[in-house]
Amino acid sequence: MPSALLTVRGRISGQPRSFPVATLEVGGRLFVQASYGEVDWVRNLRASGEAVVKRGRDSEKMDAIELPPETSAAIIRDALAPYRRSRLVRAVVGPLLRPPVAVLRLFRIRIDETLEDYVADARRHPLFELRRRPAAAKSRGASSLLRAVPHESCRRLSDDGDQRPRIA
Repeated sequence: MPSALLTVRGRISGQPRSFPVATLEVGGRLFVQASYGEVDWVRNLRASGEAVVKRGRDSEKMDAIELPPETSAAIIRDALAPYRRSRLVRAVVGPLLRPPVAVLRLFRIRIDETLEDYVADARRHPLFELRRRPAAAKSRGASSLLRAVPHESCRRLSDDGDQRPRIA
């Protein structure tokens, strides 16, 4: 189960808050589901619409879009469709609780049968799509800093009168 550290700006304090979450990748798209319902990180993510997702050593600022329950239900149903249905897990967790979709996918099981079951679950456990930001919006890396023109105090004219900046 791919897990990540989700850092979201607090909706009241404005301070960054970090939470471990299970991510789900389906068809090249990245999702995070609120396994425990409407908890603080869900409310913060709704308010800010963005998060920093850290997986291993890599972190990336991403836009977060909450999907409507009907859309969420279809995505989760399609992600779990190939797996066998487990009545045992449904009996153990009951009709209102369920393991996170990433856990179900890891163990290759599903507990819901109809689209309505998935919609009911999506209403209790919001699903967010995390979208990568365009390359232009990313922070400048070291390679772009090396191409910067030096400050005026670092320039000198070449012996032949060339006006191009030279590092002294």
